[in-house]
Amino acid sequence: MSAGPAGTTGEAGRLSGIGVGPGDPELITLKAARLIGDADVVAYHAGRGKESNARRIAAGLIPAGAIEEVLEYPVTTGVTDHPGGYAGAIADFYDRSAQRLADHLAAGRDVVLLAEGDPLFYGSFMYMHDKLADRFVTEIVPGIPAFAAATAAAATPLVRQTDVLTVLPGTLPEPELARRLADTDGAIIMKLGRNFPAVRRALEAAGRLEGAVYVERASTDAEVHHPVRDVDPATVPYFSLIVVPGDSQQVDPFGRRPSPLGEGTVRDVAPDGELHVVGLGPGPDHWLTAEAQRVLADVDHVVGYAPYVDRVPQRAGLTRHCSGNTVEVDRARLALDLARSGERVAVVSGGDAGVFGMAAAVFEAAEDPLYSRIDVRVAPGVSAVQAVAARAGAPIGADFAVMSLSDRLKPWEVISRRLDAIAAADLVLAVYNPASRSRTRQVAAARDVLLRHRDPATPVVVGRDVGRAEESLTITTLAELDCDSVDMKCLLIVGASGTRVTESGRVWSPRFVRS
Repeated sequence: MSAGPAGTTGEAGRLSGIGVGPGDPELITLKAARLIGDADVVAYHAGRGKESNARRIAAGLIPAGAIEEVLEYPVTTGVTDHPGGYAGAIADFYDRSAQRLADHLAAGRDVVLLAEGDPLFYGSFMYMHDKLADRFVTEIVPGIPAFAAATAAAATPLVRQTDVLTVLPGTLPEPELARRLADTDGAIIMKLGRNFPAVRRALEAAGRLEGAVYVERASTDAEVHHPVRDVDPATVPYFSLIVVPGDSQQVDPFGRRPSPLGEGTVRDVAPDGELHVVGLGPGPDHWLTAEAQRVLADVDHVVGYAPYVDRVPQRAGLTRHCSGNTVEVDRARLALDLARSGERVAVVSGGDAGVFGMAAAVFEAAEDPLYSRIDVRVAPGVSAVQAVAARAGAPIGADFAVMSLSDRLKPWEVISRRLDAIAAADLVLAVYNPASRSRTRQVAAARDVLLRHRDPATPVVVGRDVGRAEESLTITTLAELDCDSVDMKCLLIVGASGTRVTESGRVWSPRFVRS
């Protein structure tokens, strides 16, 4: 750090986050150049024992008398003896760095913090901004990001028209990266380095390896670019990226990438077809049945509500067709059209596809004579009621009923009448779809109907996200049920008159019933 003049105005200085672009000094904006030239303090991050790329880019603009603050990372990819590990070491580093800059700003010095590329795009400036922007006047000058220079270097159009662009860190788990690559049009993959082999495998699994371009040190004298399949993994630095060109085609209403059926709507190459409907279970991979795994490994197309399609691992040759949550029959017709054209197709549902899932919607759509020769086969899955019941004990060990409180496909009058009949029959009741953002009163209304016949002390199980990391299980009573806390992530099990709770908090319903 070299000495320089201190501010003398008595007022706090200004902090400027300056994007200096990807490497070529001529790509620095005029505004960035002016602020660097006027700065009292020029700060920049650097790896331990390494030259700062940001400083190298802006070197010709730094005033001779400016104070230079080198913010040297304590650790990058190595190990650290910090008691908080890597995260703790970096957190302390950012705290110390912010304090160093704050001291200059408080003394009235204008500080520019150089950032390679753009300050708020995977940059360290944002952490200084978080710590200092509420104390000092702060300005952010955008810079050309590395991926813009990379696409220019490779002369590769990235996205056009309605193409969707996704920026992905190569540090994502390989299955997640493959899924996201399969679901987008254009993509940029950053942070490669030793992640490159996994990134390449993900590109291949997503069917995006052809046309993907590797670019290193874009806009500098050391710039190189090759097809990804030709890159030696041992030579890939961390600060390199991959350009995956978009498809440049209109995305259809189901969010499909270019249709495997081409320009036509249906390719009648086969008079018969087969369509699988698969229950994925409530969430954990180990609850997926062997039959479901086999079906999903054999098909070329997976169709379903986006969160469920996301649970299917991406692999080479698999096309994913995602849609929203209220177009079940349209989704079923898409799958049937694919099957009718000779494609191998699976429609997926959470839990069991036959319990408030896609199986009924597929059979509904298949009533059209157009699909009369499609063989629809359903693979069962672990249902949400089974999962919640198992966590609670054995609340459905005797006769029980299953209902949905959603009134999207049936009026509330029908729901209320059925609830009354179930309560009068003294059946354990499992409740799906108890509430949503637009349906907030039905849980309380259902409880009121049940209380016409049930003791207020009747046990109630509230299972939320069962099988997932956020799982919770609450055992309460019908009278004490907190209706406002129930949402679409919950499934309720309301006991019958004989349902019991053990001292350890397990809920079970006896197999015997006395008249």
